[in-house]
Amino acid sequence: MLVFIENTPLRYAWGSANALPEILGVAPTGEPQAELWLGAHPGSPAQVANANPVVHTLIDLIASDPDRYGVDGAHLPFLLKILGIGQPLSLQVHPNLEQAARGFAEEDADGVPVDARERRYRDANHKPEMLVALGHGVSALCGFRRLRDVRRDLHALALVLSPSEGRDLLAAFAERLHGRGDAAGARRRALAWMFDTDPDVSSVVWKTTVALAAAGERAMGWIAAPEDSGDEAAPVLDLDPERVSAISTIHQTHPGDAGILISMLLHLVRLEPGEALFLEPRQLHAYLGGIGVEVMAASDNVLRAGLTEKLVDIAELSRVIDAERLESPRIEGETPARGLVAWQPPVPDFRLMRARVGESGERGSDGCAESVVIEAPYPLVLVATEGRIRVERDSDTFQEVAGVRRGQSLYISAGEPIVLTGAGEAFLATVGEAWPDRNQGLSVS
Repeated sequence: MLVFIENTPLRYAWGSANALPEILGVAPTGEPQAELWLGAHPGSPAQVANANPVVHTLIDLIASDPDRYGVDGAHLPFLLKILGIGQPLSLQVHPNLEQAARGFAEEDADGVPVDARERRYRDANHKPEMLVALGHGVSALCGFRRLRDVRRDLHALALVLSPSEGRDLLAAFAERLHGRGDAAGARRRALAWMFDTDPDVSSVVWKTTVALAAAGERAMGWIAAPEDSGDEAAPVLDLDPERVSAISTIHQTHPGDAGILISMLLHLVRLEPGEALFLEPRQLHAYLGGIGVEVMAASDNVLRAGLTEKLVDIAELSRVIDAERLESPRIEGETPARGLVAWQPPVPDFRLMRARVGESGERGSDGCAESVVIEAPYPLVLVATEGRIRVERDSDTFQEVAGVRRGQSLYISAGEPIVLTGAGEAFLATVGEAWPDRNQGLSVS
């Protein structure tokens, strides 16, 4: 079955006022709109469109006939979202399967309500996630980078400050990051120092954060200055301008937050349209800006580390976080057919595809096809992000056709392949290729 679904964007402070309304083809309200959830997660389940007078969610639809609408007779293991990021999100990690199952069971046993502010585990699932950029300017902090690169950047930023402005503080922070054969341990020790509640330590952390923010502002001004500005006092900075800009952006929204220091430990990734990043559970990250399509395991488990007014549980964060270096958070897509790009990260919960269709040559050399055929052994969630897509499915008993314009979404039950034509772009999420083996090897002790 081809079922139109819809949802109301979630309004979080970090959302953009214009990005999601533009995609959905509606007028902005002036409020920040952060996330559009297109799935069956109880936190914000999509609704069957035009199901009046009674609201009928995707959860209800699956429950009405699990074998027909569910995945192996159960809920959707993935959640598709569109993100409109106007300000940096909180620094956060998500647990793996064992950690989530254990944490959820413990909090249930302690009688902590699922919707309580102090609740850390709202479900028993892990949360790997992938983001594909829809527009320019998508940026994120994700995964720990080499300590020597962090020290180099800190020493370079220290050069722009005078001793009274905190030059020595930045240099001292850089020296804290000598792994001496144990880089993961050095990162953990640095994080523990940043979150130390001793008043004397907290004061030094705050002053170091302020010094880093000041250095970023100063460096940003020099980088932006014309070459012939005549400012001979400005040193030559061996710094990534994007890194300096990120420091300034974070400082503007979270002045004095230790997350500004933490940001220096992480990769800074900027995505162009169609580029993607993937994060395993336990990887520290924060999205900074832009609009993108995100797919993840169906979970809402978040442990925060900064850039937030919400609960930061340092002890639990320390247990969950992976402090090893991440080589790169980027993930490349494959092209199984003209007009189709598929991203399959190393998890069974989800797979994401992008289809582009149109008349031959209409879209130049961007991989567009006149038609795209997509197999559907499991349900699919489709969202159109450009133009208008015609979705067709033929079976032995009947033919289904749906015209999906930009901003509209479709839930497609498992069955015969679907054929996409028309002129536009759509993203489709489904389970991963290894889904049947998902639970093998899972143990909770």
